[in-house]
Amino acid sequence: MKRRMKATITYDGTNFSGYQVQPKQRTVQEEIEKVLTKMHKGEIVHVTASGRTDAGVHATGQVIHFDTTLSIPLNRYVRALNVQLPQDIRVLKVEEVSSDFHARYSAHDKRYRYIWACEEIQNPFRRFYTTFTNGTKPDVKAMEEAARYILGTHDFSCFCAAHTSVKDKVRTVTALTFEWHQEELHMVIEGNGFLYNMVRIIAGTLWEIGIGKRNSYEMAEIIVSMDRGRAGKTAPAQGLYLENVHYEI
Repeated sequence: MKRRMKATITYDGTNFSGYQVQPKQRTVQEEIEKVLTKMHKGEIVHVTASGRTDAGVHATGQVIHFDTTLSIPLNRYVRALNVQLPQDIRVLKVEEVSSDFHARYSAHDKRYRYIWACEEIQNPFRRFYTTFTNGTKPDVKAMEEAARYILGTHDFSCFCAAHTSVKDKVRTVTALTFEWHQEELHMVIEGNGFLYNMVRIIAGTLWEIGIGKRNSYEMAEIIVSMDRGRAGKTAPAQGLYLENVHYEI
């Protein structure tokens, strides 16, 4: 009898070509499926995630689900996976869930974090985990003023990569805040879903406002335009983390 398992995972995206399986590329999904298939003695096991992440993007709270015929006790499942996975992926928690649970479609909201390193000299140990600004410190107040226009339900076509196939681009952003952690500026954003590259484009646009390339009131005009060309550059991947996926109990 098959059981559906929900797993919370974390990974360092530096050496992956993203989460989703791609031909001849190293991906998070492929590494996990290889281990699960081995554990199931060659029976192919597919995993489904709450959403994909791009090359270089990290996750501290990604959620996946898969179906299993194994009877491994829950308290041993985490170790059984981690001893076989590469060191840049770790399973944090495994739970048995109902058969109708879906890592993507059952998700209520997600939280992402984007980090800029604003020190004068780059910390070599943080170079793959933050976006270095060469000592530039933005006007966070201007960024906060612009962020107010993003809150709520909008068509976010302006913050979506042009080559996406998604038709419905209406999403709801419930929170967008900034935090200083010593010399690092963190942007924390929460919502019911995010379009392809949406968080990185928002981060890039807010950064341009923070360094004076744009005025904060332009954000309203950008959103109304629904034009990707009006928004800022896509921020680099290494500063982005999928931090949490929330499911209503």
